[in-house]
Amino acid sequence: MGTFSIWHWLIVLLIVVMVFGTKKLKNIGSDLGGAVKGFKDGMKEGGQSAATPAGQAPQVTQNSAADKGTIDVEAKQKS
Repeated sequence: MGTFSIWHWLIVLLIVVMVFGTKKLKNIGSDLGGAVKGFKDGMKEGGQSAATPAGQAPQVTQNSAADKGTIDVEAKQKS
C-alpha cells in the first residue's frame, strides 16, 4: 500500500471538483477565508483591552431592556 503519490491526490482533487463544481468550491473557500480573517481580527481586538487595568477583570452588565427587544431571525442566502 504505502503512501499516496501526487497522482492519487490529483485524481481525488479531480473527482471532488466534478462532484461539487468550481462555483461551490470557490464559495466555500471565500467563506473559510472570511472566517479566518474575522477570527484574526477578533484576536487582535481581544488583546488590546487597554480600558481595563492590569489584574482586574472587566465587569459585565446585563441590560434587561435589550433582552426584551431581541428578535430571532434567520438569514437567507441570495440565489
